[in-house]
Amino acid sequence: MSDTIAAIATGEGRSAIGIVRLSGPGAIAAVDALFTPASGARFSALSPGRLAYGVLRDERGRVIDRCLATCSVAPHSYTGEDTAELQCHGAPAVLQAVLEALFTQGVRQAKAGEFTRRAFLNGRMDLTQAEAVIDLIDAETTAAARCAAAQLGGAMRRRIDGIYDELITLVAHFDVVLDYSDEDLEPFDPGEIVSSVGRAQRELAALAATYRRGRRLYDGVPCAIVGRPNSGKSSLLNALLGYERAIVTDIPGTTRDTVEERATLGGVLLRLMDTAGLRATDDAVERLGVERTRQALSRAELALVLVDGSRRVTEEDQGILRLAHAAPEVIVLATKADLPEFQVPDLDCQVISISSKTGHGLEALEREVERRFPAGGGDSGEIITSRRQAEAVARAAQCLEAVCAAMESGMTPDAVLSDVSWPWTPWGRSPAGW
Repeated sequence: MSDTIAAIATGEGRSAIGIVRLSGPGAIAAVDALFTPASGARFSALSPGRLAYGVLRDERGRVIDRCLATCSVAPHSYTGEDTAELQCHGAPAVLQAVLEALFTQGVRQAKAGEFTRRAFLNGRMDLTQAEAVIDLIDAETTAAARCAAAQLGGAMRRRIDGIYDELITLVAHFDVVLDYSDEDLEPFDPGEIVSSVGRAQRELAALAATYRRGRRLYDGVPCAIVGRPNSGKSSLLNALLGYERAIVTDIPGTTRDTVEERATLGGVLLRLMDTAGLRATDDAVERLGVERTRQALSRAELALVLVDGSRRVTEEDQGILRLAHAAPEVIVLATKADLPEFQVPDLDCQVISISSKTGHGLEALEREVERRFPAGGGDSGEIITSRRQAEAVARAAQCLEAVCAAMESGMTPDAVLSDVSWPWTPWGRSPAGW
């Protein structure tokens, strides 16, 4: 990491402000060669963290922009290296000209994620924090953003640290007693291993159990909207999205394929799947759509079952309800509540009356979704959100479970304690520290 990198830090397209960031040993010198503060002082002579207004020129002295610049000195920066930042006007042409001018000063284009990679390699963050950076960028809900922000602040590391430190203290105590048996040391109790390791194993198992909830924050809950033809499935999809995504007509069987979109309801990100109406049909294309509806139900965590409240309940409706219960969560909705002939269906379950046309009942649906899928621990950041983390925790918990079983079977501590320390390396930590 002896070279200096630069990249545009703001999103694509035009904006009022565009930011170019640099990191590396030549970051401050590169900006110093191109940027002249209005105060007349050299950029490199300014105090770290101070914003300076001035003129930015290319290598031939032509003005690129009048902008702001600031710097941070290693190790007190995001990457742990010398860094600089140019806050320019956000025209793509301006930002590209800034990059090209920096390249003439020996700076190279940063690779995707390279600033965060350097922060990790320089010890400014651990792996869980580095992963939280992209989670925060990709967050689609407030709950997801809060969880990522808490993990970026070290919430997951602190939880793991407590478990890790207790186990390392346990192993260190045992090693000291063995190595200095002639010293007046506190005797080692084998029962302490079972107690401490068992407690750590239970904490890790509880942490691993949060993975499914954590992934819902970012991937969303697969949600199939099912019902008979013309029960209002596409109308509900459009109402939840806030725009006309699916075609709505009075002709049964209009939807023949699965339409997928993402929407937030009650703070929960839903991966909505508008499906073909379930019914017996001789139409080959419609049969394919019905089969895709069944496939959507098989992978859904939530099924929204729509029953037309303006018509009597049929055996087909009852069959769809039975089929939908393959999903872990089922919410039954009586649609078309705005029609005069609407009646709440007499079903052996809770039914929410809704009208996609007027919005009636959508708030009740929102509250029910929020109740079924609570964020639970997201604000604290103490939930698993990546498969790598989940697998690392699961391996560690399995090793600790094996230690307890071995001790209870009569094996000596020196034969089993090696299983206490090795599982932690997938977290980016070894006995030497983060």
